[in-house]
Amino acid sequence: MSAKRARIISNTAVIYARYSSMNQREESIEAQVRACQDYAKRNGLVIVDTYADSAKTGTNAEREEFQRMIADSATGKFEFVIVHKLDRFSRDRYDSVAYKRKLKANGLSVRSVLENLDGSPESLILESLLEGMAAYYSQNLAREALKGLKENGYKCMHNGGIPPLGLT
Repeated sequence: MSAKRARIISNTAVIYARYSSMNQREESIEAQVRACQDYAKRNGLVIVDTYADSAKTGTNAEREEFQRMIADSATGKFEFVIVHKLDRFSRDRYDSVAYKRKLKANGLSVRSVLENLDGSPESLILESLLEGMAAYYSQNLAREALKGLKENGYKCMHNGGIPPLGLT
């Protein structure tokens, strides 16, 4: 009990940031980290580490820094994970629930800079809705991208990458 109490008093947190596409830039992570640092300062939290995955999709939990953060959550060094938005944590609703459950088992919780979830019953509904919307966004984007690739194929247009021999 005293170890858990010490953790609660410590107000320690880590930042998790992520961007998903090679088309995005490192500034995306820098902006997320800055917003999370401002949030921590406003809420009296001390940042002890930052985890960041570049060009890693949130639809898959197999992200190196994300997994390192989950593993580190068992050490007792921090009690909060701060994300800019919940979709930075995960865009898969099942992964989101499973990994938040692991964090909870380790005495931690996730805090979002932009989504004010206060633990109320209404926040539970909002969090579920946000997780569903994040999953929908990714699945719909994939469907729309595939539709565009197919349309280019119907028009005999090149879809990117190194053109096949004879096509330039």
